[in-house]
Amino acid sequence: MAAIKKDKLRITNAKQFVAGITTSTNSYYTFIGLLNPTAYKSDWDQSPQIPKDNFSEENDYWDTMIALKKIKADDVRLVVKKNIWSSGTIYDMYRHDISVSNTAKPSGATSLYTSNYYVLNSNYDVYICLNNGTNPEYPLGRPSLDEPFFKDLEPATAGTSGDGYIWKYLFTIKPSDIIKFDSGYYIPLPKEWGIDPQTSLVKNNAITSGQIKTVIIRNRGISVGTPNSTYSNVPIKGDGSGALATIVVNNDSKVDSITVSIGGDNYTYGSVDLSAGGVPLGSTRPEFDVIIPPSGGHGYDIYNELGSYRVMVQNIIENDSDNPDFIQQNEFARVGIVQNPQRFNSNTLMTDDKVSALYALKLVGITSVNDYKNATFIQDSLITQTVGTGVTAVGRVASYDSYTGVLKYWQDRTLVGFNTNGTRNNNPTYGFNMNRFSSTPSAGGTLIISGESNNLNLNIDSSFGTETNPGITTVINNRTYQLGQSFVGGVSQPEVKKYSGNIVTVDNRPSVYRSPNQKEYIKINIQF
Repeated sequence: MAAIKKDKLRITNAKQFVAGITTSTNSYYTFIGLLNPTAYKSDWDQSPQIPKDNFSEENDYWDTMIALKKIKADDVRLVVKKNIWSSGTIYDMYRHDISVSNTAKPSGATSLYTSNYYVLNSNYDVYICLNNGTNPEYPLGRPSLDEPFFKDLEPATAGTSGDGYIWKYLFTIKPSDIIKFDSGYYIPLPKEWGIDPQTSLVKNNAITSGQIKTVIIRNRGISVGTPNSTYSNVPIKGDGSGALATIVVNNDSKVDSITVSIGGDNYTYGSVDLSAGGVPLGSTRPEFDVIIPPSGGHGYDIYNELGSYRVMVQNIIENDSDNPDFIQQNEFARVGIVQNPQRFNSNTLMTDDKVSALYALKLVGITSVNDYKNATFIQDSLITQTVGTGVTAVGRVASYDSYTGVLKYWQDRTLVGFNTNGTRNNNPTYGFNMNRFSSTPSAGGTLIISGESNNLNLNIDSSFGTETNPGITTVINNRTYQLGQSFVGGVSQPEVKKYSGNIVTVDNRPSVYRSPNQKEYIKINIQF
């Protein structure tokens, strides 16, 4: 049985993904993670590891996650590949019948959406090519010489070079979308086609479905009609009605040109009826290709017309003293998107703007309370706590703020019997059980936090925060500092429930070091 997955399904899925972000029943987040990428692959920054798609790796994505930021409606757009107009380039033209057996000319693309049939000009205007100068002498089209700049609603030539190109203006990318979504490979499509004044004009102009705009000459014929004659109102027949063409016959009694004078409507196929138009056929009959527009007409639905089965999500990660969930002075090498994560220890959908996926401890000195200000913890190094007789909790340092005494850390499978690739480590230093840090250790345990890179031991500040009044700020020299997480007995859990929701995309990248004055523009492209 032969079957294909139609591009329309991919476009529908992309549209549904964008629509889902704007509904109250869904909540999507961008996340960053993986603080120690070279532990996974020594040359990670030169060649990041290809993400794996299985349940084991998804759990590791959660365990190594740093923080998440909510994706809002203005953070996502449907996008298509970028084709910048360039003089001398032979572009493909829109055709309704491109396939494996009828490839695009000249690119050889086997589908419309993989061909180069639209362009972006230097003013960020987008045009679709309805005719690339194809004729019997130039079956592969001709070089484009005139950059299109017009914004007329009807198709037109772009200049006076005579390159044979006919362009149809579609839209202009808004400056705000250029800044946020433009990239070297993709251009964003308007958020809601046909709603705002600019795009509604284009859509409404195409309101008649099946209106023909283009007819291509395949064979000029021999001894056609009367030399140097023009034949008007030549009907285009098929399953639609009303389309008429004008045919010019040259001095050699061959068809010189054909233009559509009236587009008609409701065509899904069509043929030029020369006899009904009073054109003598001659010894060799001319041949034409009647190009059928997409449903609704050119410009009615650009998402289908341009093949928008890609989505771009853009989020800005920046430092925030009021909610310092995105740590500084360390790196990340993974970004991704999570659908419908839940709050920690709850089944409630997460809706906060930013949330931390790290654990945290509020530390104080042992000999002197303020000794924590002199402590150092090297990023990615180990910290431990004896939480009971013969029982050790172990984690890795994400960040340490010596001013507030907040140590953020993560715990993953490599600490308790597994390697970074998921294979078994049969001799873990601290055993096979993942023990959590605690402000209420059992018999034989202590509050002491030891670090392999720390020059002195510190205690968990077990008096900092209670269940009814959690610690979220600390006051130093009469100034209040937000900690970004809620502490109970000096211990803070991640704000997001790990392993909740669905990680829908993962992108491993060369590591990015986060400095105090830095912000990152995270762009994620999803292809359906």
